[in-house]
Amino acid sequence: MLLIFFFSFLSPPLFLCVSLVCSPFLLLSMAKRIKAKSITGKTEGPYRSVDHFESLAVMDFEGKDTLDKLFDFAVQQFGKADCLGTREVLSEENETQPNGKVFKKLILGEYSWRSYQDVDVEVSHLGSGLAALGQQPKSTIAIFCETRAEWMISAQACFRHNFPLVTLYATLGEDAVAYGLNECEATHLITSAELLETKLKSVLSKISHLKHIIYVDKKNINTSAYPEGLQIHSMRAVQELGAKPENLAVQPQRPQPADLAVIMYTSGSTGRPKGVTIIHSNLIAGMTGQCERIPGLGPKDTYIGYLPLAHVLEMTAEISCVTYGCRIGYSSPQTLSDQSTKIKKGSKGDCTVLKPTLMAAVPAIMDRIYKNVMSKVQEMSYVQRTLFKLGYDYKLEQIKRGYDTPLCNMLFKKVKALLGGNIRMMLSGGAPLSPNTQRFMNVCFCCPIGQGYGLTETCGAGTITEVADYSTGRVGAPLICCEVKLRDWAEGGYTTQDKPHPRGEILIGGPNVTMGYYKSEHLNEDYFVDEKGQRWFCTGDVGEMHPDGCLQIVDRKKDLVKLQAGEYVSLGKVESALKNCPLIDNICAYANSDHDYVISFVVPNQKQLTALASKKGIEGSWEDICNHPTMEAEVLKAIKDAALQRFEIPVKVRLSPEPWTPETGLVTDAFKLKRKELKDHYLNDIERMYGGK
Repeated sequence: MLLIFFFSFLSPPLFLCVSLVCSPFLLLSMAKRIKAKSITGKTEGPYRSVDHFESLAVMDFEGKDTLDKLFDFAVQQFGKADCLGTREVLSEENETQPNGKVFKKLILGEYSWRSYQDVDVEVSHLGSGLAALGQQPKSTIAIFCETRAEWMISAQACFRHNFPLVTLYATLGEDAVAYGLNECEATHLITSAELLETKLKSVLSKISHLKHIIYVDKKNINTSAYPEGLQIHSMRAVQELGAKPENLAVQPQRPQPADLAVIMYTSGSTGRPKGVTIIHSNLIAGMTGQCERIPGLGPKDTYIGYLPLAHVLEMTAEISCVTYGCRIGYSSPQTLSDQSTKIKKGSKGDCTVLKPTLMAAVPAIMDRIYKNVMSKVQEMSYVQRTLFKLGYDYKLEQIKRGYDTPLCNMLFKKVKALLGGNIRMMLSGGAPLSPNTQRFMNVCFCCPIGQGYGLTETCGAGTITEVADYSTGRVGAPLICCEVKLRDWAEGGYTTQDKPHPRGEILIGGPNVTMGYYKSEHLNEDYFVDEKGQRWFCTGDVGEMHPDGCLQIVDRKKDLVKLQAGEYVSLGKVESALKNCPLIDNICAYANSDHDYVISFVVPNQKQLTALASKKGIEGSWEDICNHPTMEAEVLKAIKDAALQRFEIPVKVRLSPEPWTPETGLVTDAFKLKRKELKDHYLNDIERMYGGK
């Protein structure tokens, strides 16, 4: 007991390092320790991390209180080390599928790397070049571009020169992009040649303030095809302009901690995208909290960047990696693995080549990996399948007891190789991760999953599970940069006096809470400042606080619908329960108060549903199978045994042959459902399933 008492005073990363070489007993004690507690003693909180209980952390490195100072510090520390890596495209070819669709397939080479010093030079030249083109400090500049090294170089140039960066998702529709650019009144825009030609070109006439477009690719664009008075430049040309002695000699106006750093437009899951205004000190505080939960973060790590950099999770993860000397290899969802859609069969995906140690992922991607692997397990011989199951169950039991299984890990070597074989930690955010998927990742990829909870409005910071905590369904304790309290929501039946644990709407307070919505003061009712001057954000999510100070997300206020008979249905809860069904890849539950039952739209698993259709003697195209009444009935039969109450289980279903991707506009870049867009898309089906009422 004395030994445990001593270890309880160590920081989580140091505790983990020591306990790894000691015993599972210490790991278990770490997992079970009190991680956060109420600073008032009341059940509603606020709850604060015990590792920084007396105050909230505002910065990681003394004096490094703005983003440009963090980058300068990193260049000073890691100068010649690899910083940003990109794979060379060796060849492209079009491949026609049996259904007539044409897919572009790539053969990619090795990663080529820019060192920290290389990046610093590019940042310096680009910033000076933008200034020479008339970009003014404290005036917004927009970036509408895919995740790539040039995105990060552009961002660092803007931070250094105090150009507030407006971020727009590369998958936003033309009208949403035009709306954001008009609202922020940016005169300069950084984009890619592809987005310029496919999305921007058609709406440039609707964008009034734009004067300069900088495209990041090394190619020539026919500028005569664009509106007169709009100047189109390559990034290389702007950097060459900035490298001229007379432009380099002009010293940048550096930002202050309270200066605006980013206007981050959300992906619009509830309507038009909103611009969240984020100052430098917000991001510094948020990243301080996030990094404290990642033990051993440093130059030995390789991070794979493929999620949208316009999302706060990816942007803060990459800036943190740069700060700590990790190298970042760039990828995309279409080239991530050997089996990805743009990788030519027989050639290597990005994970195989890069072999990352750290990775962020949204649950939809992990769910896909889980289902694909388990589907392959079902195709194994009886002996192989039995061996896999025995190894899986044995390792799962050992993980719960705090043990590793080095010999058993060999069984999962091929699965682990899907992500390069070296992943030591994954961070999951954006939506709840199902317990089954989390356990699968723990077992087969031999690494902890840091499940996090945060919002754009809190710089992505809120809570993250500790690496020693292998419990499922929870999102961890408050980070050291913020505190969490619960507020009664009587209408939904959640109160801080609930037993066995207090529940209520989650409120997050601290220096990471952003400044509100850009030019949308009427939307700022979810923000407030308390009597001590601390900013808070009311999330709209409902949480339950466990005795060890860890939070569990149990509902969302906007997802709650009252049925005609008076029962409340949580659409998010229904979807989480049914995503575990092998026949379902994605699902959107729908209900309204005029009816007494739930309906659903489902993207089925093509492999599983096709096999089932074959057993039922149903033939035809994939569209024919999805539209067949018998297959709808089979899916309904498969979901009726879910762990839900009778009135929560959908009684009718529409099967969608087309997957929901950010490109379809039906889900966000983090694969969250866009309920309004889905409702509009399936309006005829809703009327059919509700009897035309």
